[in-house]
Amino acid sequence: MIDAHHHLWDPARREYPWLAGTALDPIRRPYTADDLRAVTKAAGVHATILVQTVPSAEETGEFLATAAVEPVIAGVVGWVDLTAPDLADRLAALDGPLVGIRHQVETEPDDDWLLRPEVIAGLSTVAAAGLAFDLLVRPAQLPAATEVALRLPELRLVLDHAAKPPIATGEWEPWASGVAALAGRENVVCKLSGLVTEADWSGWEVGHLRRYVDHVLDVFGPGRLLFGSDWPVCELAASYEVVLDAAIALTGSLSDAERLAVFEHNARAAYGLDASGDTPSRG
Repeated sequence: MIDAHHHLWDPARREYPWLAGTALDPIRRPYTADDLRAVTKAAGVHATILVQTVPSAEETGEFLATAAVEPVIAGVVGWVDLTAPDLADRLAALDGPLVGIRHQVETEPDDDWLLRPEVIAGLSTVAAAGLAFDLLVRPAQLPAATEVALRLPELRLVLDHAAKPPIATGEWEPWASGVAALAGRENVVCKLSGLVTEADWSGWEVGHLRRYVDHVLDVFGPGRLLFGSDWPVCELAASYEVVLDAAIALTGSLSDAERLAVFEHNARAAYGLDASGDTPSRG
């Protein structure tokens, strides 16, 4: 089993603006590789993808160094300035199991930020480096993401958290149509991740997630869906074990082969992991 989406952080080392507010108090503490090793071992997860939390080259370097000595971390989705003129050199200089790049597009006030010429050029450079790009977007930003997928068919795009459906309020559009349009591009896969924290943190049930999960299963298919825990953010609403159990329950209608794809093989393909879960070197 591969967990395709988790984080590590330490509020004593740097600021995390998204951790502001009393509602986030339960997770405003250090989460270390030791913590990760404990929760994944208990869950039977043998490899993970560590994903950036802030726009920081320093954090990316730290994550790569951690992954180099922590066997369970098979790859890192890091951050670089996509608009930097020397982006190709910056990517080449990153030493370690880098498998993708992410920018927190959801925080950009411009819903078409992804379509800016300098961003498109940067994403093309990411593709040329053999890396995936994680899409962290709100529903309103899905049309721009779909256009990027059309313009850059060579870029592997990984949609984080199914584009954050508004589960807590029960809303459906424009999320459903936007996700369906994005799924029409074959170079896009979707993470079954982050859904418990889009629901009511204290009162969610698996049934509250089902309609949204069924939709992404329908439009992406089990061949383009991959499991991610979104730990430790998920702890706001559920433990690692509960999140995993929910994902297993929500994919219960799939065949054994399809579930193997969702929980392991699709992550390998999306992030270029070999059969052992390790990251092959980039060309």
